[in-house]
Amino acid sequence: MSQNEPKATTPSDTNVDPADITEMVAQGFDGTLGLEYLEVSGDRVRATWDVTPKLHQPAGIMHGGVLCAVVESLASIGGSVWLGDRGHVVGVNNNTDFLRATRSGRLTGVATPVHRGRTQQIWQVDISDEAGKHVAQGKVRLANIVDTAILGNAAT
Repeated sequence: MSQNEPKATTPSDTNVDPADITEMVAQGFDGTLGLEYLEVSGDRVRATWDVTPKLHQPAGIMHGGVLCAVVESLASIGGSVWLGDRGHVVGVNNNTDFLRATRSGRLTGVATPVHRGRTQQIWQVDISDEAGKHVAQGKVRLANIVDTAILGNAAT
């Protein structure tokens, strides 16, 4: 194994200040969703957000794409922290099941790893409402990219 390849069996014990992550992503899509990170490590990510009318679809319930985006964001943050300075992660599959419609309130998402290997990771994200009822569950497969110069280039 080269120095740049992630170690499949050694999870990062790095904890990241959740306020730093919230601030870092505030200008992007996570900020638009209103995600507030409460816990961030290579082993667990927890975030909350408020369901508001700006996140609704025409029927007046939260758009399912919001749930998919939250699943992707939490898994990617956790996977990135675990991989650390060895590279970047990119989502290659997101499978999110919608379990309960939501019109308002505060939701919480918790991401935990299912598998972390040399080339990929799988994270599960459970989303629940204030009463503890499951709203959605998703799994994201992430590719571990150690040659980050290839990201976003049309020739690759």
